[in-house]
Amino acid sequence: MSELQGIARFKFREGKVEEFKRLSAQCMEIVQTQDTGTLQYEIYFNDDESECIVLERYTDEQALIEHGEHIGEGLMEAVVATGSVHGELLGELSPQLKANLAGGPVQPFTLYRSM
Repeated sequence: MSELQGIARFKFREGKVEEFKRLSAQCMEIVQTQDTGTLQYEIYFNDDESECIVLERYTDEQALIEHGEHIGEGLMEAVVATGSVHGELLGELSPQLKANLAGGPVQPFTLYRSM
């Protein structure tokens, strides 16, 4: 399997951006101290901080799974509760991962061309 890239897009509920910042700091701490295959984890805000984009990159599918295990359902649910979220997962995905994403807020994309 190859590297995977994730793009998560958040639109915050009224008054929830500070909660997102607090929770995302916890996520960043986990990424920096526990994840072994996370290559990139960056958070960008628009000018009025009503929206953000999280860019993630993993060595492979197992690293993505490891990240999810470290973050855990409780923390992830709290982050998602701060607003509406959708995203994309880019790369060569196993049939099982594609099936797990089906019907959810993350849409898989498979590489067509690269340089």
